[in-house]
Amino acid sequence: MKTYLVTGGAGFIGSNFILYMLKKHADIRLVNLDKLTYAGNLENLKEAEGDSRHIFVQGDICDKELVRGLFEKYDFDYVVNFAAESHVDRSITNPEIFVETNVSGTVNLLQCAKESWLRGGVWAEGKKYLQVSTDEVYGSLGAEGYFTETTPLCPHSPYSASKTSADMFVMAFHDTYGMPVNITRCSNNYGPYQFPEKLIPLMINNVKNKKQLPVYGDGMNIRDWLYVEDHCKAIDMVAENGKVGEVYNVGGHNERPNIFIVKTIIAQLGQRLCDPEIGENLIKYVADRLGHDRRYGIDPEKIKNDLGWYPETTFEVGIVKTIDWYLAHEEWMEHVTSGAYQDYYDNMYQNK
Repeated sequence: MKTYLVTGGAGFIGSNFILYMLKKHADIRLVNLDKLTYAGNLENLKEAEGDSRHIFVQGDICDKELVRGLFEKYDFDYVVNFAAESHVDRSITNPEIFVETNVSGTVNLLQCAKESWLRGGVWAEGKKYLQVSTDEVYGSLGAEGYFTETTPLCPHSPYSASKTSADMFVMAFHDTYGMPVNITRCSNNYGPYQFPEKLIPLMINNVKNKKQLPVYGDGMNIRDWLYVEDHCKAIDMVAENGKVGEVYNVGGHNERPNIFIVKTIIAQLGQRLCDPEIGENLIKYVADRLGHDRRYGIDPEKIKNDLGWYPETTFEVGIVKTIDWYLAHEEWMEHVTSGAYQDYYDNMYQNK
């Protein structure tokens, strides 16, 4: 039985990864370490309730004694690190938290893995640390070209700077100590269980409630969209078969301007809900985000050629599946949009 430490496994991508792995692999054990901040939600893991292969531990990746104790107890074969503060807007207002979790937390995981796996100068066989990163570490693209694994790192926000620093520590542990590592850098994920500070669930929720739809700048910032299940498949493949020390870009070849995303959601929900009040009049252009990158686009040829991965879900299919999920899980949305989230939302958008 292979045992994974999955950090941040109650968040959006982490919980989808947990559920994907439990469905795909029978002989597996997943220890899920999550601090349960605002974006971590045990409701995301209801499908895993009662499954003895999934062990949830509430805790902080910065807690060295806790993490060290988990390594001693479970003798992990893999660490898959999803745990991160991930929202750019929050990083602009409070960068210190991003340094603490994304940088210091990553270093703590690496140190604990090294203590557990490196004995007498020899690494235990079959071990690997996988850092789940982002295309934002590369900075911004012009109208042409794509990010490749050799694109220089050039972060433009406190969030992307913290993820870049974490990536560099991961590679430093590989180069200095020989730690078996991989890094994956993905484009924008979407799908079930995504916290509604992110564009797609935010717009779905606002359209449904006929609230204004805040769009930064002119709405023409372009992102490459990746359905979360395709991302989970890629991480599984890299953990199993990725060449040690390699970085793999994971992209969906689904580049769309933000305003296109917003208008697509309006059209889909207007048709579904048969509500004449749902229209593009809900769109409200707001002051642009500081340091807002204009375009991201990923070239995933390396992971396709090396591991046979490809994105199965087109944006046209994925957005329908995503909207269907949120419409079918209204109670989940109500729970996560209450209280502190509403205060945050009002502060970020209502006065712009």
